[in-house]
Amino acid sequence: MPESDPFDFEWLARRFDAPGVRAIAVMGSHARGDSLPHSDIDLLRLIEADTALEGAGSHLVGGHLVVVSDADPQRVETWFTRPEMATNAIVGVREARALIDRGGAFAAVWARACAFEWDAAMQERANAWAGAEMVGLIEEVHKGLNGLIQPHTGRLLNARFGLSWGLCKVMQVQRGVLLSGDNSFYEQLAEAIGRGSRWVHLRRIAFGIEDADGRAPTLREQVIAGLELYVETAALLAGALPSPEAELVAETVRRIRSALGEPPA
Repeated sequence: MPESDPFDFEWLARRFDAPGVRAIAVMGSHARGDSLPHSDIDLLRLIEADTALEGAGSHLVGGHLVVVSDADPQRVETWFTRPEMATNAIVGVREARALIDRGGAFAAVWARACAFEWDAAMQERANAWAGAEMVGLIEEVHKGLNGLIQPHTGRLLNARFGLSWGLCKVMQVQRGVLLSGDNSFYEQLAEAIGRGSRWVHLRRIAFGIEDADGRAPTLREQVIAGLELYVETAALLAGALPSPEAELVAETVRRIRSALGEPPA
């Protein structure tokens, strides 16, 4: 098949096949059947342990971007044991379509993904991960607070990024939201937390999204919303975060409330 036909997935699989490859599957929008003209073609290669192969990464094939990702058994295991990996990987594997499957390697991973359940042990790990991330985001809180005292665009932009994307990831993992794709995080989180919730309202402002009248919040307003989103996230996580992370988060919440002139909780 000519190289100019990127939608011949079997041909693509043969192009990126190599010794040490156990399976190749197409993932994402091309597997689901909802791709658009500029959608990437995502290929997953299951490879043998201790194997280093050429071909992983991004390629232009016939004018389309093909992204090849390799996963050895150790990496596959993280999809089922680490909550921050599971929330991004499980549904993608469930929806993937095998192109090459030697010895049923992909079929076994697919069956495991279909049977996956977010159990108590995974929730405990998710709580620990969320606690560590909330502590890590304290630096962004401080940047935001300092940026409000002495306006500094770089400081404010760093704070806005961490207090929007970072807090979304915290809630995605802690709530066990299994994403159907990286573009679906915004809607899936709104559904999981509550579309009419204060958390979702603050997140919209923190991301700089226009309101119903078409007005976009200023950078300062976005950062303030991000700081309030940290407070709201901490409230939603009350009782779930381990110590000493819970104490550090609580102190950060007190600092935000004081700086914004809000009464203590």
